[in-house]
Amino acid sequence: MKVVTKSASNTERVVGYMNKDLQQGVYNIQQVADITGLSKQTIRKWEERYKVVQPKRLENGYRIYSDKDINTLLTVKSLAELGHTIKQASLMATIENDRTVEEISEGYSQQLEHEAMNDFVLQLLQNAKHCNEQGMGLQLQQAYNHFGLEKFLTAVVVPFLKEVGQQWSKKTLDEFQEGLASIVVRDFLIGIRRNFQFQEQTPIVVGACLPNEQHEVPVHIILLQAMMKGCKTVLIGASPAPGSIEAMVEKLKPKKVLLSATTTIPFTKDPELLDKLDHFAGENKAIEFYLGGAGSIEFMKGRILSNIHVTNEIEEVLQ
Repeated sequence: MKVVTKSASNTERVVGYMNKDLQQGVYNIQQVADITGLSKQTIRKWEERYKVVQPKRLENGYRIYSDKDINTLLTVKSLAELGHTIKQASLMATIENDRTVEEISEGYSQQLEHEAMNDFVLQLLQNAKHCNEQGMGLQLQQAYNHFGLEKFLTAVVVPFLKEVGQQWSKKTLDEFQEGLASIVVRDFLIGIRRNFQFQEQTPIVVGACLPNEQHEVPVHIILLQAMMKGCKTVLIGASPAPGSIEAMVEKLKPKKVLLSATTTIPFTKDPELLDKLDHFAGENKAIEFYLGGAGSIEFMKGRILSNIHVTNEIEEVLQ
């Protein structure tokens, strides 16, 4: 097994990645630190003092960790951030394997941020930590081949991006690492969309970020899910120019239009944006307009639109 260090060259990282693939679910302590954002000292302390995990040892004494060990560490980390002591969190994370940590901790109002992640996601996180673009691309391709599109999106892409976002917000990943991870995923999803085959009379779904919104990956995911429902999809990319959404809708006459904002920036930059889009939707009653994304949901609290459905439920959009 190749130990990847921060000073390793790109070639060494890829070689390490390829060797690692022969031993799925086996990680050294540096890799665990990369994935979890915990220091090696903290991991050892939790092991020795609180028995959080009990990794196996190689003949030379080096610790090796499993997927389960990493997920346990991430669960304890999330529980600690909710206010539990490490001792309490360790007991809650390891007791009663048939219960979720959310059930064990149901007395708390906050929800845990961590959900169990498979080996593909864990290796993607390690490659993201080292800015290994080629390694992330190879891992995405393997996961796509292994799961197929539907489960690839739900079991790999979404949890990976969610964890990247959480680690960026906690500064265990920096802005460049977070940005590169998003770009690699975006480019991979674009490649999938480009290779999809459609019949001529397939209904069209248009997806668009709102102006001044740069996070287009959520739109790619929704459009791929729409494609699995038999729709042809068209993406208006990140931060479209004013009037681009209306012009594309008038040209294509789609069945549905999916608008997205991960942040509230589009609404603060243009306070009249939603009123204009809502009026446009009212002039095109035959087309269903949807608005979603964390920024949209946040901004729309206490507000009502006449012609655009506000939802974060993908089932509602794709039914």
